[in-house]
Parts: sequence; C-alpha cells; structure tokens
Amino acid sequence: MRILIAEDDLDIATLYKKALEKNKHRVVITSNGKDCLMNYLTTLKIISSSSLQPHETGASTKDTHSSRNPTAQPRTFVDTNASPYDVVILDYSMPGMNGMEVAKEILSAYPHQRIIFASAYVKETLEHSVKELKQVVELMQKPFALKQLTDTVEDTVAFEELRELNVDVDRIKGAELTHEQIFDLLDTLKRIQKNRTF
Repeated sequence: MRILIAEDDLDIATLYKKALEKNKHRVVITSNGKDCLMNYLTTLKIISSSSLQPHETGASTKDTHSSRNPTAQPRTFVDTNASPYDVVILDYSMPGMNGMEVAKEILSAYPHQRIIFASAYVKETLEHSVKELKQVVELMQKPFALKQLTDTVEDTVAFEELRELNVDVDRIKGAELTHEQIFDLLDTLKRIQKNRTF
C-alpha cells in the first residue's frame, strides 16, 4: 500500500513509518498539514496528467486490447480513477493547518480517499469530522500500539470477519480491493447471512 502520513512529532512519525514499512508498505512522511496537502495534490496531479500514458511505477493500471485488431498486443494505461495513496493518516492536532483542514481539501480533490485520524481527542474529532466533512472517518485514539496501526491500515479485523463467513480471504486480497470495497463486501455478506432461514 502507498501511505501518506502527516505527523508533527518526528519520533512518532518515524515509528509509524518503520512499523508500516516492515509490512512492505511504501510510506511518505510529512511533518505538517501544508506539506501533506501539497504532496497529496502534486501526486494526484501527476497521476491525473498521466491519463492514457504508458504505466508508471506505483500507479494503478489496466490492460487493453484492440477490438478491431485481435492480434494486437495489449497496452497498459494509467487508471486515472486511482487515488495517489491507499491511506492518508493525519494527526488531528498540528500547528498551522490541522488534520481536519487537510482532510477537507483532500476529500474535495478526491472524495473516496481513505483517511484515518490519529487523535488523543476522539469524541471531539468524531463530532468535528461529521460536522465539517459531512461523513464519519476512521479514528485511532492516541496513544496506540503499532500493531493496532498496521491492523487498521491493513483491514485485519474485516478480513478476519470475512474468513468467519467462509470467504477465501487470499482471493479477496489478490483482487486488491479498496478499503471501501472490502467493507461493502463484508456488509453485503453479513446481510445475506442474517437473512438466511435454515
């Protein structure tokens, strides 16, 4: 996964980065909200301007075949619907531009971006996110264990629940679904399971 982190405490940011990189994630650290937003928007612009260009490292791709020439070699193109990062982790309280302001800007540029707030003030963060962002976002209450961070980023609990529903989790992981798609699948399967009458 590609992960962007905004955390003004360098020691904490380094711990996050090491824990996530240990699990083979690519992590970019920024030390404030403004730098985080600039990084995000710049990366989004690069992905968007690569529309219909040959594949670049790290971008989502699609193979296409010509329907007019079935013997033509497939070409790989950048999927401009891909987000620049799979997850953005924001410290809620940062000097200057805070996490909420960054989240608003990111979501206005890419509404489906997965955002996780890291905050010592969960109740206030939740209330503020619903009011400002018009949606509920993921929250992690500081301080938290690094395993909790990796489990949250990797949707470990959701995959465990899918496994309990007899889903082949390895196939789901191989499909590289987004966080939103994983939870949609889980919710659908739970509804089906609930409505079974045998």
